[in-house]
Amino acid sequence: MNEKTKGYIYGVVAAAAYGLNPLFAVPLYDADMDVESVLFFRYLFAIPMVAVTLLARGRDFRVHSRETLPLIIMGILMAFSSMALFHSYNYMDAGIASTLLFVYPIMVTFLMAAYYKEKITMHTLLCLLMAVGGVALLYDHTTGKGFSILGAALVLISAFCYAVYIVGINTTRLKGLATLKVTFYVLLTGVVIFAARLYVKGGVTLPAEWYQWGNLLALAFFPTLVSLACTTRAIRYIGSTPTAILGAFEPVTAVFFCVTILGETLNVKEVAGMMLIVLAVTLVVEGGHFTGKLTNFKRMFPKMPLGRNKKQ
Repeated sequence: MNEKTKGYIYGVVAAAAYGLNPLFAVPLYDADMDVESVLFFRYLFAIPMVAVTLLARGRDFRVHSRETLPLIIMGILMAFSSMALFHSYNYMDAGIASTLLFVYPIMVTFLMAAYYKEKITMHTLLCLLMAVGGVALLYDHTTGKGFSILGAALVLISAFCYAVYIVGINTTRLKGLATLKVTFYVLLTGVVIFAARLYVKGGVTLPAEWYQWGNLLALAFFPTLVSLACTTRAIRYIGSTPTAILGAFEPVTAVFFCVTILGETLNVKEVAGMMLIVLAVTLVVEGGHFTGKLTNFKRMFPKMPLGRNKKQ
C-alpha cells in the first residue's frame, strides 16, 4: 500500500471517528447526565491517552513560558467549542448539528482574510451562499422538527470557536509546538474549566449504569485520540487540503449513526440542505483547483457553430 492510499484511509478514519460524537453523547443525555459532566469525563479520560501517546513518541511535556498564555487561550476556545456543540444536541437532532458544524472551514477562510488581508473571491462568496441555502433547507417552519434557532446558534458558536482555534494554532507561538503537546494542555485547560463549571452547578453527574462509562471512554478515545492521530498521519501523507476535504465524512458519519442507531429521521429537504453545506465547504477547501478542473473540462468541448453563415 503506497503512502497516498494510506493518507486517504487515515483521513477517512479521522473524520469518521470525530463524527461518532453524537453516537456516544446522546445516550448519556438520555441517562440524565448533563453536558459539563460528559465533557469533564471525556477530557479527563483523554488526557492519559494523549500523554501515553506523547511519551511513546519520545516527547516531553515541557513548554516555554511564552507558550503558556496561548495554550490557555486555545484551551478556552476548544472548551467553549465543545460545550456549545454538546449543548446543541439538547435542542436539535445531533446529525443536523454535526453537519452544520462543518461550516467552520468557511469561517476560517474569512478569518484568514481578515488576519492576513487575503482577498475573498467570488468563488468563496458563492460557496457561502450555498451554505446559507443549506442551513435554510434544514429549517422546518411548520413543525420545528430536527432544527431550532437556539440549537443552530450554539453550533455556529462552536464552529466559530473552533475556527479561531485553527487560525490561532497556525498564527501564534504554538505553530512550531508538537500537535500532541498542544492537545495535552488544551485538554488539561478544558478539564479545569469544566470542573469549575460543575463546582458552580453543585457537583458532577455520574452515569446511572456501569456500561455507560463505556460511552465516556469511547468519547475520549474515538473523537479525540483516534481522530487526532489519524488526522496528523493523513496530513503527513497527502497534505492538509485533501485531509480537510475528507472531513466531509464527519457529518455523513454522524448522520448515518444518528438515523440508524439513535432513531432520528430526515426528510428530503433536510438531506438536500446537508448536501449543500458539505458541497459548499468542500469547494471552499478545494479552492481554485475546482475552478481549474472545470476550465479544463470545458476545453474538451470546443464551441460548435449554431448555424452556417451564408454568403451574400
